[in-house]
Order: sequence, then C-alpha cells, then structure tokens
Amino acid sequence: MQPQPQPASHPHRWRILGVLILSLLVMIMDNTIMNVAVRTIADPVTGLGATQSELEWIINSYTLIFAGLLFTCGVLADRHGRKRLLIIGMTAFGVASLVATFAATPLQLILMRAAMGVGSAAVMPTTLAIIGTVFNAEDRPKAIGVWSGAVGMGLALGPVLGGFLLHNFHWSSIFFINVPVAVVAVIASALIVPESRDPQPGRHDPIGVGLSIVGLIGLCFGLIRGGDAGFADPLAVATILGAFGVLALFIMHESRTANPALDVRLFRDGRFSAAIVTVGLAFFTLMGVSFTSAFYVQSVLGLDPFAAGLTMVPLALSLMVSGPASGWLTRRFSSRAVMATGLTVLTLSMLTVALYRVDSSLALPVVNGTLIGLAMGAIMPPATSSVMSSVPRQKMGAGAAISSTMRQVGAAMGVAIIGSALAAAYRASIAPALEGLPPGLRATAAGSVQASLSVAAETGNAALAMAAKASYVHAMHVGAAIAAFAGVLGILVVLRWMPVGARPAAAVAATAE
Repeated sequence: MQPQPQPASHPHRWRILGVLILSLLVMIMDNTIMNVAVRTIADPVTGLGATQSELEWIINSYTLIFAGLLFTCGVLADRHGRKRLLIIGMTAFGVASLVATFAATPLQLILMRAAMGVGSAAVMPTTLAIIGTVFNAEDRPKAIGVWSGAVGMGLALGPVLGGFLLHNFHWSSIFFINVPVAVVAVIASALIVPESRDPQPGRHDPIGVGLSIVGLIGLCFGLIRGGDAGFADPLAVATILGAFGVLALFIMHESRTANPALDVRLFRDGRFSAAIVTVGLAFFTLMGVSFTSAFYVQSVLGLDPFAAGLTMVPLALSLMVSGPASGWLTRRFSSRAVMATGLTVLTLSMLTVALYRVDSSLALPVVNGTLIGLAMGAIMPPATSSVMSSVPRQKMGAGAAISSTMRQVGAAMGVAIIGSALAAAYRASIAPALEGLPPGLRATAAGSVQASLSVAAETGNAALAMAAKASYVHAMHVGAAIAAFAGVLGILVVLRWMPVGARPAAAVAATAE
C-alpha cells in the first residue's frame, strides 16, 4: 500500500498559532490569578466579604463547568466549526469577565465564574484542534511545544499580574483585564483563523454527550468535596461512585452506538492510551505539589502574594524553553524516551521536596520549580502530539477535548487527594502543640497552617507558630511522596505501552487525514 501524502500546513500557520496562544493565555492567566485574589475578595471592606465556602465556590464553579463541558465542546467544534466555537467561547469569556467586574455579591461572582468556565471549555480544546488542522504531522510537534510553553507562561504570569493589579487597583481589575484581550482575540480569530469541521459528522449523539457531562461534573464535584471534607464523607463517596457508574455507562453506550461522540476504539492504540494516562498522572503530580508549594513559600517562608508569584517565573521560563525543544528531542530520540525522561525528572523533583525545611533557602523551591518546568515541557508536547496524531483529522476537536479533559481531571485529583493527605498529616502533626489551647481556638488552629499561624499571632504563642511551620513541612513531605508515586506510575505506563520508536510516516499521515 502506497503511503498517503501528508496534507500541507496552512501558509499562515504561525500567525494563526499566535492568535490561538493569545486566546489560551488569557484563560490560563485568569485561573491562576484567582490563587492570589481570594484573600482580597474575602475582605469585607476592600472585597465582597466572601465566606470560606463562597470562596471555594468562586474557584470550584469554574472548575466544575470547565471540566464537565470540555469533551462536549470538542465534539461541537468538530461538528459545527472549530473557528466558530473559538469565537463563541472567547466572546462568552469576555462578556462574563466584564459582568464579573460589576459583581456586588459573592453569588453574582460565582455565577460569572461558571460562565467563564463555559467560555474556557469552548476555547481550550478548540485551540489545540485548530493546531492539528493547520499544521501537518511534521510541523505539529513544534507547534504543540510552543502551545505548551504558553500554558507555562500563563501559569507564572497569572500570580505576578494578579499581585500587581491587586496592589495597585480594585479587585475587579483582575477580571476587567480580560476584556480588551478577548476583544482582540475575537477580531483576530475572525480575520486570520480558517474554519474547519468534520465533513461527515454523522448523526448527533445526545445520550453520549449528556452522560459525559453528568459523569465529568459529578467526578470533579466528588473530588472537590472529598478534598474539603475528607474522602470518608458520604456525599463525596456517593458522588464519586455515581460518577464512575455514569462514565461506565457512557463508555458502554459509545461502544454500541452507530455514531459515537467518542470512538472508544482509539484506546486500543497503545500510543494514544499511554499518552492520555501520562497527561493525567503528570498533572496530578504537578498540581498537587504546586497547590501545597504556594502555601509553603507564603506561610512558612513568609513571602507576600506578589513575591510568591515571582517564584513561579523560573518554572514558566524553563517550561517555555523545554516545551518547544521537546519537538526536536522527540524527532531525535522518540516520544517514549523523551516522556520517560521528563517523568523521571518530575519524580525526582517531587522527592526533592523532602529536603524542604522551615528555614530552607528560597533557592531550593526556585531550583525545584525550574526542574518541574523542564520536566513538564518534556512530557506534555510529545504526549499531546501522540494523542493528536492518533485521531483522524476530522475528529481533532474530540481528540483535543479528551487530552484537555484528562489534564483537568488529573489536576483536580491531584489537588483533592494530595491536599486531603496533606491536611490529615498536618492535623496529626500539629495536635500536640494545640493541647494547651482552649477548645474553640484548638479547633480553629487545627484547620490549616494559616489558621494556626493566625491563632499563634493572636495569642503571642511563638512556639505554636514554629510548630505550625514544622508540621506543614512534614505534611508537604507526605504529599510529595504521593506525587512521586504517581510519577513512577507514569514512567511505568510509558515504558510498558508507548511504542519504542516513532510511528511510520505513512501511519501518521493516514491518521492525520
């Protein structure tokens, strides 16, 4: 059989990539900005006076809607047009950001964050799907490397920009900054990005789409609930089990229907399955430890939010370097070798957290963050390229959505599971230092390291403050061990199921059609 010729890359592909990265960057930055904005929004004078529960929903409403609609939006993009859905998503995100600047109550902000999640769910997989259609198989790994580098840039610039805006302007500025960027992205997309869709989409699969939404939202809700209330919580257990049941029904339905939204036969391809699992495990590891490290540099080392955001810059810079470079490395050594090496470095960086102490130099988390950035830059582009090259060209939206969904679910699981283990380890470690406190203060101080430090400051108890920091460092060691275990699993998955060499050019070209 003669190899099929590869489709040519779009003549303006790099200009198109710039527009896609602009759309992606503003959403990544906005999500990380929230990590430094919650204290301000909770302030009853300068913010909205949001309670702890309301703060959690300001963050979680976005996560739930985003994760739940990713796959659906990918399917809709393939069917109705990727450019169209990109513009609709950016418009929804911009309008929701504008309305959020006028929010007068926490509930209004929660609703707008959910609306922003709808826009992000439309944009995230669509940007990756358009890359898959305007770049041929030869250029695609380099483009995905640049795309991954932009994700790292957003992760770092978000806290830095957020700290600057919160220090100099009203809290609503963190949402208003999105509006002009969204306007520019919508206009540029309309003028530059070509339209593409599945020429033969077949019949709709409303049952499959509905099951995916219910299952993914239920799974993320259960993980969030478990992270907050513990995984012995009846509602968390029931929701997670119910979500897995719904997702099992989804897979059964997709394997039997004539026009599935997801072709489950893709998972028979070891390259596809190994890449999908690797994406989830890598983000489980990354987000679980990033979540805990943010508290370490602020609560233990004493940095303010802006300075804490600056410590993320080396991670982003290293990811921006290694992401684009991974395409060259993959061509030279294979996806399997590059991904396994990246996962090894990521696992070693998790083990390095065992060196963290109460009085550690700031250089330690900065250097470790650099290693994490290098590792993620080596893992994500070849993993994403493996997914996209395993999916038919007309199904790029669904393929990108699967990758994005696994990334989001892995991150949610990392924060929930590692965060829950860290909280349990912290409570056990701090308990002896709380024995002399009144019952009310004891319960408050046991809640978190920040709560312990607040009680210590109010009571002038320097010993409690030192115990709180030491207990948190111990709890971080426990969390990092779990993250390292996930990294080892990722290495085993890649070595076991990822093919040794690159796929033949003919096979790549065929799947790209």
